[in-house]
Order: sequence, then C-alpha cells, then structure tokens
Amino acid sequence: MSMKRTNVYADPEDLAIIKEAAKRRGIGEAEIIRQGIHLAAMANRVWDEPLFSRTFEGPGRTLSKDEVRDVVADGVTHGSGSAA
Repeated sequence: MSMKRTNVYADPEDLAIIKEAAKRRGIGEAEIIRQGIHLAAMANRVWDEPLFSRTFEGPGRTLSKDEVRDVVADGVTHGSGSAA
C-alpha cells in the first residue's frame, strides 16, 4: 500500500501517550497514528447502502417480553425465522 506524507498538529500529551504505547508494543509511533487515522476515517465514512437493509414482518406493534422470548425459543427449537 502506498503512503502519502502529511503534517498534523497534535496535543503534546497525546503524543507522549503515543510514544509510550509505541515503545510498549514494539512498533513505531507512525503506525499508531496511521491506525488512529484509519479509525477516524471509517467512523466518518458515508456508506452507499444502509447497514441493515432487511425488513422483518411482524404484528405491527412492539412485542412483549414474553412474546419475544417465545418466538426466540421457537426459532431455536424449530429453526424457524418467522416472527409472532
């Protein structure tokens, strides 16, 4: 994977924590910073499709705790994916 160099301003306390973590883990500080950039990028990414695109049929109301328990137990027992 190719890398692109960039400059950022960081809080000195954050940099000290990164330096300590890199030493403890035996990796470079830059690797920890790259991991942080990747996590920030993924947390702010806009996906083309929703995470949950499936819909489920149901009775049109919120099921009670007992109804949910019964449906789940039935699904485990009989392998059924149907709702109440």
